[in-house]
Amino acid sequence: MILWRGEVVLMLLLPLCALSEDDNERVKTPSLCEVCKFLTVELKNRLHETGKSKEVLKTGQGLDSKRKIKYQTSELRLIEALQEPHVCEKILEYNIHAEKEGSKRYAKGRSETMETLHGLVAKGVKVELGMPYEMWDKPSAEVTHMQRKCFSIVEDYEDDIEAWYYHHQDRDLTQYLCEERVLQKADAGCLNEAVEPRSGSKASKGDLKGDTGSADDLSNEIPVVNDDNHDEL
Repeated sequence: MILWRGEVVLMLLLPLCALSEDDNERVKTPSLCEVCKFLTVELKNRLHETGKSKEVLKTGQGLDSKRKIKYQTSELRLIEALQEPHVCEKILEYNIHAEKEGSKRYAKGRSETMETLHGLVAKGVKVELGMPYEMWDKPSAEVTHMQRKCFSIVEDYEDDIEAWYYHHQDRDLTQYLCEERVLQKADAGCLNEAVEPRSGSKASKGDLKGDTGSADDLSNEIPVVNDDNHDEL
């Protein structure tokens, strides 16, 4: 802390906050396990939000060719969960919580450090981080890297996600997609770590759906479909 012209100025060096995306040597990139884990957390949350809809869709033209389809098990619901907006956009809501270990470093809301710094600014303390104040809460290079890898997983494993949705919803998505397909023999240890609730607020029921536990976690929230005629009433 230094005094300058009657002001209290707090000079801090937070390297990870000021990194460019090309500074790979100093960015601790997320593991494939962490990327897949948070992808499935967000996809399960999306499906949970729409899982109790009783809407019935009608398709086809003319009176004779129209079919009635349950929205809960329709292709439309899956497309909306994955693409509208893209599920990987939710990754940008995460921040780095350097005070935590493992995959718990990634959580929504400000870290304890950033909450403290914002509090100092609110009290009139001038805090210098080497970047404009407006940039403090922007996604870090580490988080944007995670988002890019998230897009890749969705593209590369789209068929597996669809297979789970239409035929295996009785199984936990994180185990089905991440542990058994994306990671295979790679380190899957992060899947056993609880998902941190949003910092600074009480977790909603939907937020906690990201916890990766037993395969029965979502059995009461997402309709189970195991037959080929998955969408017709």
